[in-house]
This record gives sequence, structure tokens and C-alpha cells, in this order.
Amino acid sequence: MFVLVNLKAYPCDPVAVASAAGRAVEGTDATVAIAPQTAHIGAVADTGVETWAQHVSPVEHGSHTGSALAEAVEDAGATGTLLNHSENRLKLADIDASLDATERAGLDTVVCANNPDQIAAVTALGPDAVAVEPPELIGTGTPVSQADPDIVKDAVAAAEAVDPSVDVYCGAGISTGEDVLAARELGADGVLLASGVAKADDPAAALGSLLDPL
Repeated sequence: MFVLVNLKAYPCDPVAVASAAGRAVEGTDATVAIAPQTAHIGAVADTGVETWAQHVSPVEHGSHTGSALAEAVEDAGATGTLLNHSENRLKLADIDASLDATERAGLDTVVCANNPDQIAAVTALGPDAVAVEPPELIGTGTPVSQADPDIVKDAVAAAEAVDPSVDVYCGAGISTGEDVLAARELGADGVLLASGVAKADDPAAALGSLLDPL
């Protein structure tokens, strides 16, 4: 089970979270990745935990001030990236260009989408994984696996119909080990979460609880 923790721009200690993740994953069948702010990628990667960028821009080397160049985040230590998160939406053509950029840099990819129809569309672009995240549930603490389990099952089926090799993750409201198990039972290969760890009073305890059932 793949667990991607997006730290967004929350005021947490990314190195402490990454170190806690490295300890919590021991003895489980999970793989945990941390997606910090771009400026913190190197420090998080130095902990030895799998490190992802929160975004990669659809650009090549050149005059692109403010962009997140795929080669730069890879050089900093990232091995993968999120694309098209609900808080950073891209046009379909830009998703495609960002995927081209990640291929140049050798980065793994997960493309987010709101619903099964969008999941099918982004799966056709050839990412490594897609993630279904109803935006109204993000940050609520109510997991999509409880609020709308059919959307997870339908997203899995939609991706399977287009390209069975693309993994499907479940996001929005994931915060407990039970949520992760429920996502797996619905057919998801992994989960995305953020506030359940990044905004927790004790991120290490939150990670331990999240991964304990795995």
C-alpha cells in the first residue's frame, strides 16, 4: 500500500515528519512518501524517506521564473511528484506537458482528479498513478471511502478500463489506519493525505496510527 503524505504549506517540521514516517513504516507492507514544500525537498530526502514534489511545471529549461522545473526537483532529491491537485488545477494539455517533463527527469507521477470521468481522462495520458479526490472532502476528516465509497470503486473501474497498469489512489479525508484499510478494500492501491498528519498535534503518533494496521 502506497501512502503519500502531502505537507502542503502547513506550519509543520517536514524533517521531523519524514523521520517519523521512516520509523512508522518499519514492519509494515506500506511504502510512505512525503511531499514537502519545494524548498524542503533536499532536507526531507536526506532523511532517507521517499520524497515527492507537490508539483512540477509543464516547462523545459528556459525563461520560466517561478516554475518548478522537473530536473531541479529531481536534483534536489525528489523521486516523484503530484500533479493537478485540487488546490493547483491544470488544463489537460498542461498535465500532458508536465508528464513529459517528469519523464525527462525520471520522476514517478500521480495525477489527481475529482471523479471517475476525470480519472479516465488523466489515465489516458499515461501517469504511473491517478488519485480520486472529491474536493469537498479535502481537509474535512471525513474519508471518501466512507462518504462516497462508490466513487472510489468507480474510479478504480474507470482507470482499469483505460489502462490496467495505472495504479489508483484514494484521497480526501484520510486520517486513520481504518481509512487506509477501507480504501484498500475498495480497490485502491494507495492513499493521499495531508492534514491528518501535517496538522496533527503529534504527527509521529498520527503516522503510527495510520500505518499500524498495514
